[in-house]
Amino acid sequence: MDTVEQLNETYFYDGSSNLSAGELFFWVMIDETLDHFGITDIAAVTAIYLGSNNITVAGKLAGATPGTSVASIYSRRLFRGRMMPMKLPTWIGYPPNAKRIMTQKLGTFVGRTIPLAGWVILAVDVTTITFKAVNKYNTIAHPSDRLW
Repeated sequence: MDTVEQLNETYFYDGSSNLSAGELFFWVMIDETLDHFGITDIAAVTAIYLGSNNITVAGKLAGATPGTSVASIYSRRLFRGRMMPMKLPTWIGYPPNAKRIMTQKLGTFVGRTIPLAGWVILAVDVTTITFKAVNKYNTIAHPSDRLW
């Protein structure tokens, strides 16, 4: 059999046989995911990890988000006292409880933006992988099994 074939309402795909339509989609999604990941994804995960508030700090006011991140500590040291000409938005926390806080300090802005950039990269990756997997699946699958 070829890499992809259909026989008796089941599929053969990349060495796996007797796959249902759902199983075929699963394996196509796995293949697209493995083909996609690279250095940008490692950078995204690193940015998310460096931006997590896992370092305890003393002296925060009541109502402040507890802890700080490695990204925040080092960006504040690197850009010590540097100010931007206008206030820019930063985000603290995760949806739906994320808070927008405006800041003019460059170090604060960079430290809070690093994890956001990581989440954006991963969101783009998930969207791209899903789009490619659906297109590939729809090319392979019988018309009655296709997604939209």
